[in-house]
Amino acid sequence: MVVHQHRRRRGPAGEAVLAAGVALAVTAMSGCAGDGNDDRPPAADAAAVVRGAADALVRTGSARARTAMEMATGGTRVTIRGEGGVDFKNRMGQLLVMLPADVKGKAEHRPITELLVPGALYMKNRGAGVPDDKWVRVDTTTLGDGNLVTGGATDPLVAAELLRGAQQVTYVGETEVAGTKVRHYRGTTDIGRAAGSASPGVRGALEAAAKGFSKDAVPFDAYLDEEGRLRKVRHRFTYVNNGVIDVSSTTLLYGFGTPVTVVLPANGDIYAGKIAD
Repeated sequence: MVVHQHRRRRGPAGEAVLAAGVALAVTAMSGCAGDGNDDRPPAADAAAVVRGAADALVRTGSARARTAMEMATGGTRVTIRGEGGVDFKNRMGQLLVMLPADVKGKAEHRPITELLVPGALYMKNRGAGVPDDKWVRVDTTTLGDGNLVTGGATDPLVAAELLRGAQQVTYVGETEVAGTKVRHYRGTTDIGRAAGSASPGVRGALEAAAKGFSKDAVPFDAYLDEEGRLRKVRHRFTYVNNGVIDVSSTTLLYGFGTPVTVVLPANGDIYAGKIAD
């Protein structure tokens, strides 16, 4: 097991968001098509193909996205789901993140709207003492995980950019994702390597994650279509935060070319007060 531990010092807002996000997930307490292995080798070096997935998405322009983040700690398991769209060219996205019901089945938490932009995460309906009409802005470069886990969804662009550090990659075979024929690759990616090769808008967040985790190796399964576009990726993170927490973060991409519009909140709509832990 790869154990990642947060070591980077965070600002008050970032620390509170991280702590509250993990607490919500834990107290509230995804799926893959079967592989059809064949004997054909991949068309090119497996690691090189996977590393190029982010560039293929930028060339495509935009896509719809679904996310699932499953957290397990102390025998308790919870899944946080999200849905939205990503503009890969302008490196912006929007997700509606659904927190799970409590242990009695009552849905106590309203969906959180998240805006994803280079170096920042905006959240509305965040709770934790934040007024309903206000947004919370977090500098993702101050988060010890670079927002790979904190927001309850890994930014789809960052998930793709993280594959730039892919190594020890194995071509598993052909299968289908949502009715589309894809090639399945499995391996590990190195956060530090990915940060060094990432686009400028993503580099800061991955550099923060590389410093915040005690080990950089992250196992993954990636599914690419015939055009080299990432259709699905699952990263498996393990870190220590008041106990060992195992996280499986899955991103599904579809509807390529669908227009995505992201409107950032005005400064007056951003909450400047204290966020409850």
